Amino acid sequence: MDKIKVIITGATGMVGEGVLFECLANEKVEKVLTVNRRHYDLSHPKLQELLVSDFMKVEDNSAQLTGYDACFFCAGVTSIGKKEPEYTQLTYDITLHFADVFLGANPNSVFTYVSGQGTDSSEKGKLMWARVKGKTENDLMKLSFRGEYNFRPGVMKHFPQQKNVRGLFKPVIWLFSKIAPGSTLTLKEVGRAMINAVLKGYPKNVLEVRDIKELAK
Repeated sequence: MDKIKVIITGATGMVGEGVLFECLANEKVEKVLTVNRRHYDLSHPKLQELLVSDFMKVEDNSAQLTGYDACFFCAGVTSIGKKEPEYTQLTYDITLHFADVFLGANPNSVFTYVSGQGTDSSEKGKLMWARVKGKTENDLMKLSFRGEYNFRPGVMKHFPQQKNVRGLFKPVIWLFSKIAPGSTLTLKEVGRAMINAVLKGYPKNVLEVRDIKELAK
């Protein structure tokens, strides 16, 4: 496989936007389709956009999702202010449904899910968000993708030209890069690692910061 075609969700958020930038710049990526709930204002020869207001009805657009090598699922919501049933619906239900539809349209494909550092694979811990993300990871790994990878990045440094970065996040990135450089990544590394997961694979399904850095090389 010389070049790949990918779908990215969450391009209107910081992680998805950074992964998108790397995919557009990377010569190994031939085509990118962003699947968003709202329009992302960017024009590029590689880029197409599909607007889907309800991800639980994404199967209505399955024809437009066909012909891709991978999905980089970067969409997500904060757990702050949400009860477990609501957070589960927005995190677990939507992700698994999207993955099922994408797999049906692209049986020999790779699915990469952006989870989070501290995710609970046992699904039994005290932190609600970590349990829900752990269940999401575990059930994604049961699907019959050619490869399924769960990324658990720590603090991520954005591309300078990114628009979807909260102002308060910038000093946090700077601080962690000084006091705990081993726990930080660049979004360029995250995007490159996702691309390499499709092209080369990786021996682990769950990738912590060290694994992402290694795969990005």
